[in-house]
Amino acid sequence: MTRASTSTGLASTDRSVSRPVWRTRTDCVVDRDGGEVVGHLTGTLVKPSAMRPMKVATLVSMYVRPAYRRDRIGRRMVDEFRSWAKESGAGSAQVTAYASNAEAIRFYERNGFASQSVTLEAAL
Repeated sequence: MTRASTSTGLASTDRSVSRPVWRTRTDCVVDRDGGEVVGHLTGTLVKPSAMRPMKVATLVSMYVRPAYRRDRIGRRMVDEFRSWAKESGAGSAQVTAYASNAEAIRFYERNGFASQSVTLEAAL
């Protein structure tokens, strides 16, 4: 896997050689098969606020190419994200998925996420 950071540039690591380290507030993990990018995950840390008095790790974006979706790549990336979040002092991790994206919701639930709120929207 390769990690990219918005403040430190590209940091390339091989999971079999050393454990990747996420150092900044916004990072990206990329999984490769040979030289081909097959998935990515971007996450960020949100500082505590009056509404939420703990640091929160937010999974901003994730994608795994369809041909690789049964190879546990997504699970590995989420596991790395959660490890990074915990090491960075986050008290929880969160992700948002569209209600119509049942496959993504099932994936996140299988990986330890649970519904905490519902956002309703109206056209104007």
